[in-house]
Amino acid sequence: MEGLLIHAVLRELEKELPAQNLGLAFPEEGTAAILLKGRTGRLFNLVLHYRPPTPSLALEPGRLQGEPKTPFQRQLQARVKGPLVEASQLKLDRVAFFRFAGEKGFVDVPPSVLVLEATGRNANLILLDEEGRILGVDRVITKEVNRYRELRPGLPYTPPPPYRKLDPRTLTEEDLRPLLGKPLKEVIRHVDGVGQELMRELARRAGLTPETPLDEAGLGRVYRALKTLVEDPSLRTELSEELRRRWAEEEKEALRKPLLEALDREIRTLKARLGDYQEALERLEEAEALRRRADLLLARLKEVPKGAEKVVLEGFDGKPVEIPLDPALSPQENARKLYDRARRLEELAEKALDLIPKTEARIRELEAEKERLRTLDLEGLLALAQRPKGEKGLKVGLRYTSPSGFLVLVGRNAKENDLLTRAAHSEDLWFHAQGVPGSHVILKTEGKNPPLEDLLFAARLAAYHSKARGERQVPVDYTRKKHVWRPRKAAPGQVLYTQAKTLFVEGLLPESREEA
Repeated sequence: MEGLLIHAVLRELEKELPAQNLGLAFPEEGTAAILLKGRTGRLFNLVLHYRPPTPSLALEPGRLQGEPKTPFQRQLQARVKGPLVEASQLKLDRVAFFRFAGEKGFVDVPPSVLVLEATGRNANLILLDEEGRILGVDRVITKEVNRYRELRPGLPYTPPPPYRKLDPRTLTEEDLRPLLGKPLKEVIRHVDGVGQELMRELARRAGLTPETPLDEAGLGRVYRALKTLVEDPSLRTELSEELRRRWAEEEKEALRKPLLEALDREIRTLKARLGDYQEALERLEEAEALRRRADLLLARLKEVPKGAEKVVLEGFDGKPVEIPLDPALSPQENARKLYDRARRLEELAEKALDLIPKTEARIRELEAEKERLRTLDLEGLLALAQRPKGEKGLKVGLRYTSPSGFLVLVGRNAKENDLLTRAAHSEDLWFHAQGVPGSHVILKTEGKNPPLEDLLFAARLAAYHSKARGERQVPVDYTRKKHVWRPRKAAPGQVLYTQAKTLFVEGLLPESREEA
C-alpha cells in the first residue's frame, strides 16, 4: 500500500478521533480489526492487514468477527484498550502509528501504540508501550536478518531507515525541474508516497504515459496532477483511447525488447561463426604450403641437422625454402606435425563449406523472426514463452518434459527469468534454489497437482541451473506463480515470493530428462 493512500485513510480517520474502542476481532491470521465508534457517532472497523506481500490499511463498515489465532493476536486483544486518540504517519512512508489511551478498571491497562509497517515483503505489526519500547511483534527481526535494526520484545522501537524525498503536499513546480527530460516513471524516485500504482494514476491524470520524457508543458501537468493526487489518491481506470493505445504499446515494448535482444545476441554469435568459417576457407592455401614443407623434409632428411630450430632446403622448383622446426623432434616427427596441421586446416575448411549455407540460412530466419516480432500484439508476445515442442521460431528458455509429461521451462539469464515468470499461468508451479543465484523454473501445471516425481524433477533442474550445481543437498523452494512478484525498482529476474514449500535435492541434471 502506497504512502499517499495511507495518508488518505488517516486523514479520514482523524475526523473521527478520539474514537471509542469497542474491541478487536481477527478475521484471519494476518489481519486485526478494531471496532471503533467515532466522535460523529459513526461505527466502523480499522482493519490492519500486516502480512506480506500485500499489507494494507482500511476503514470498513459493519462488525467483523474472529478470535485470536496467534499468541501475538492474543496479546493485542489483552493490551490494546481504551479510545484511539491519535493516528499519524512517518512522513509519507508506509508506516502508520495508532495511539490508544488505555483504560481504568480492576486492573488498569496502560496506554499503547500500534505500528503498522505496510512495507511489502517486510510488512509487520508492532505493539509498543507509551515510552516506545516493543511489547510484542508479529514477525521478530534479528540482526542476522536486518543489520540496520532489530524488532523484538524489550528493545526500543527503531523505524525503517530514513530517506530524503520531495513531499507532494508542499513541493513547488520548481522542485520537479530535475525530472525534465526523464520518463515520468522516475517520479517515484523523487516524490514521497508515490509507488507504481499511484505513478500510473498520476500518468493518467496528467494525460501522459509512464515512459513519456517530460518537457516543460508535461512538467506543469505532472505538478497539477500531483496536487490532485494528494487530495484524492483513489485509483481509477478510465483512460482516453489515445492514452490507452500508448500504454498498450509501452507494455508490448517491455515484452518485445528482451525478445529482440535475445535474437540479436544469437545473430551476432552466428555472424562471428560465419567469420570463422570464412577464415577456415582462406587458410586452405596455408594447408597446401604445410604439406609441401612436410614433403620436402622427408625428401631431404639427411640435410636436416639434429636439434635445429629451422632449416633452409632447396625446394622442388629449385628455390630455397625456410622451414621452422621443433628442435625436440626428429625430422620425421616435424614432418608428421606439419601433415597434422595441414589435415586439421583441411577438415575445418570442409566443415566450413557445409556450415556456411546453413548458418546464413539461420541468420535469415532470425532476421525474419525479428521483423515478425515487431508486428506481434501483446497476446502473441506472451504466447512465445509457451510455444509447444517442435514449433519453429524463437523459444525463451530451456525446455524439458517431466516424467508425467508436463512442460518445464528454465530461464538462462535474468531477462529470460523475468519473461518466463511473467508469462506463466497463475497456477503454474515456480521453483528456485534457496538463497543462491539461479534460474527460474516453471512447471506448467496450470492448477493441476503433479506427482512428487515431477516436483523433484523440476527442483533438480532449479538446483542444477544455480550456483549450487553439483552439491549433494540443495534446498529448492516452490510455490504457485501467483505468489511470486517483482518488487518495486528490482532488476529483471529479482522476485519475492510467499507460501513456499521446500524440497532437498541433488544439484545434478535429472537422469530421465528429455530436452524439448
